[in-house]
Amino acid sequence: MNKEKLREKILGLSDLTTEEKTALLELINRKKKYGLVWEDKPEAVEEQLRDQIPVLKEVKELAIVNDPDTDKYPDHILIEGDNLHALTALSYTHEGKIDVIYIDPPYNTGNKDFVYNDSYVDKEDSYRHSKWLSFMEKRLKLAKRMLSDRGVIFISIDDNEVAQLKLLCDDIFETSTDPSKSNCLGILVWSLGAGTQAGQFTRSHEYVLSYTRNKLLLENFKGGEGIIDHSALKKISKKNPPVRFSFKAGTSFNAPDNFELLGSWGGSEKTSLISGKMIAFKGKLLYDVELEAGFAMAKQMKNWFSGKETFDSKGQRVLEFYFNKSGVLHYKKERSICNPKTVLQDIGSTKSGSNQLTEIIGNNDSFDYPKPLELIQYLIGLFPNEITLLDFFAGSGTTLHATIQLNAEDRGNRQCILVTNNENNICTDVTYERNKRVIAGYTTPNGEEKAGRPENNLRYYKAEFVPRTKTLRNKRALLSAATDLLCIKEGNYAEKEMFGSIKCSEKGCRYFQQGKKQMLVIYDESLIAQIIDELSTMEVEGKIKIYVFAPGMYPFTDDFLDVYDKIELCSLPDAIYKTYQHILPQTASTVLLSEDAEDSMRQSERLLNSVPSSLFETLN
Repeated sequence: MNKEKLREKILGLSDLTTEEKTALLELINRKKKYGLVWEDKPEAVEEQLRDQIPVLKEVKELAIVNDPDTDKYPDHILIEGDNLHALTALSYTHEGKIDVIYIDPPYNTGNKDFVYNDSYVDKEDSYRHSKWLSFMEKRLKLAKRMLSDRGVIFISIDDNEVAQLKLLCDDIFETSTDPSKSNCLGILVWSLGAGTQAGQFTRSHEYVLSYTRNKLLLENFKGGEGIIDHSALKKISKKNPPVRFSFKAGTSFNAPDNFELLGSWGGSEKTSLISGKMIAFKGKLLYDVELEAGFAMAKQMKNWFSGKETFDSKGQRVLEFYFNKSGVLHYKKERSICNPKTVLQDIGSTKSGSNQLTEIIGNNDSFDYPKPLELIQYLIGLFPNEITLLDFFAGSGTTLHATIQLNAEDRGNRQCILVTNNENNICTDVTYERNKRVIAGYTTPNGEEKAGRPENNLRYYKAEFVPRTKTLRNKRALLSAATDLLCIKEGNYAEKEMFGSIKCSEKGCRYFQQGKKQMLVIYDESLIAQIIDELSTMEVEGKIKIYVFAPGMYPFTDDFLDVYDKIELCSLPDAIYKTYQHILPQTASTVLLSEDAEDSMRQSERLLNSVPSSLFETLN
């Protein structure tokens, strides 16, 4: 269709007013965009945000704190509530601070696995996919705000929504400089092993979509397949003559006890036993041996066995030399650039995930198909060991369990934030209970004692709400209710009774000191002069973060000038309102205006339908 000629025809119609012609031209000028189109479906939890602001309130009696006055151990966070509310609140505390997000959202199979507005969505629901996309879009846009510049999100999904989810994520995570390019890292295929029958095929896989905030800033993956295992032998030839090398008793030998090799072995490599006995015992070589073979890493072998730090010709660090169960010498090295495979095989299954959950909390019917520890540990292990993780479809709590396990294995300091609702008491009876036992230790159903991981803290929160209207009373209520949010934001939870000689209270001020971190929240601005007097004589290491109530954005900076070198000021609740202004849905009054605009658009569409069809025939 020649749009220019169509515009000329519309402008030439004598029976239309100027306003009517303008409306028709606006409809023609709308550009179609490649991608998903669906009918947005209202969501009750979002409508609640039109009038209320979400905050997080700690349930102190459920806190598991092993070292309250230091920041030696990571403070993991579990939030009970709708994840849209929780993500909104976390936008203030963690925008741009999350390194890795893993989520396992409802797959929308139609088998009542997905709840929308308190009702299960079944296969007969004609808006099933629209509801799911509306649900996911809101949460993924907030998730993107959470990610650091180098952050990565992993999303588990199956065939029911993988195509739609890919297009949705391409749109949300596209680059700002080039909209045609997304930040998709890849679609991983996770092998489930045996699988289940699905029509003509046995479905034995699911998907994990992976996206980053900015692919150009993403660093190389660590761990995982960053460790390479190779044979240390070469085929003997004129260019590669045999070399003799002595191996001491105690060298790793991954073979059954009393496994013995004689003579020559190793296929084309032809490893020959010159002296000693090649016998395995408790995973080690029992005797000294001298072997002859075409060794590929003779120089590195000499360095490594003499106790020196060893690198290959590419500068990649050699981690170990060992004999495999066939007696062939292998070596492990770190790969400088890790490019994991997109097919994930032998990395747990939903069955192993169920077994792991049952081992900790016993038989439980409230959660089906939990993800296994192996899958989450693999994904987390691609990153450094001091990162912040988020899972806002936490379910059974596998992500936190995997985080705790990895920290124990490599002495990492990863922090994990979980969000889940409490449908069927999942949060209290499964998510919380599982990780409470992992931290404290537990006994398996068969009586085996499992040691705890006390080098972790776990804090439990619930979503609460404050009226959104900006009255002075509501502003004070927001600051008071948001103090737990400030603790999360600053990573400072150790509340003290006194600030110098000032007795703290919920109406005056509250003071927190955990390790070197200090935070003061001032609710009553009449205390400012007294607080300044205390600060003037106080020895301060670093700076004290001071949040002070103010009706506007001014945090009484002039009053604090004499002690400004000791503090960092922030005005509340203005800072919270600023964060939320681009996140919260429109208020009720704005929605009415939007509805008026929609009515105007409908009138334009009715007008378009009244125009003779001959006008819209294809024009050449």
